[in-house]
Amino acid sequence: MRSTRLEQVARRALLDAAATSIESGLGLVTADTPSLEQAPHPLGELRASFVTLTIDGTLRGCCGTLEPVRPLLHDVWHNAQASAFHDPRFLPLTAREWREAHLEVSVLTPHERLAVASERELLLALVPGRDGIVLAWRGVRATFLPKVWDQVADPAEFLAHLKQKAGWAADFWAADLEVWRYETENMSRETR
Repeated sequence: MRSTRLEQVARRALLDAAATSIESGLGLVTADTPSLEQAPHPLGELRASFVTLTIDGTLRGCCGTLEPVRPLLHDVWHNAQASAFHDPRFLPLTAREWREAHLEVSVLTPHERLAVASERELLLALVPGRDGIVLAWRGVRATFLPKVWDQVADPAEFLAHLKQKAGWAADFWAADLEVWRYETENMSRETR
């Protein structure tokens, strides 16, 4: 897999863009989608990202893209707004919650297709702590970022939870189930 290693200035720019996007949505600042003209070069590349918000270690919003559809800087801006205000699992973030939030940006590597014929083969191919996984079957797909391994360290349990997230039984397997893996480069900051 291709590395996503970004220079410190690019990492800082992504975190600043995510924070400014949320603060703009809260009405705390006035800002538009950042210009790519002054941004570090890699931030103009088409890349996929996720933005995650937590409060006291509890998920408060997480949205992102699995495929690169726009420049990375704009993808992070968009996903920050989606995580804060449009994650269907939560009410829109409030300014009070924002002061308590932890912000994390995850930049994805390109996906690698895994040709596995059984769940056992998939379990043997997984690298806990490193691999993010996408499962897709008949128009439904679900993913877990690599950081989910921090909460679910057992590969069989990780896979069972991911299948349940997709709406399938924990023991579901189909011959035409598609599987991809990816890695992430994570950067984070407290918003206080």
